[in-house]
Amino acid sequence: MARIIAEGKTFEVDEGTNLREALLAQDIDLYNAGAKIFNCHGHGICGTCLVQVEGSVSVPTAAETRPTLLHPHVNDNKRRLACQTKVLGDLLVTKFDGYFGDGDEFVWTPGGLLAAQR
Repeated sequence: MARIIAEGKTFEVDEGTNLREALLAQDIDLYNAGAKIFNCHGHGICGTCLVQVEGSVSVPTAAETRPTLLHPHVNDNKRRLACQTKVLGDLLVTKFDGYFGDGDEFVWTPGGLLAAQR
């Protein structure tokens, strides 16, 4: 089992679990703004489930590494598409602002929502 800490919640999942599915199963607010409605539902083509991960995860998939116009975020090995990431061990997960989660300001951290978000 792997432990995930995100948005102030701590929970366990089986190793190999899809990170997007794990976060959504815990009612964690994965999408920003309009992406809550308009996203690809885990197919790896919209880029809106971008999160920062610290811990053991799978290597980036082709969907994450091939350059497309739909993925404006920079290649940052700590920021990953949750829908393309498999949990391999304990993780800390952080969500940033911006439509895709590619901004510089925290939306939530492993410890929880920021005071301005509550």
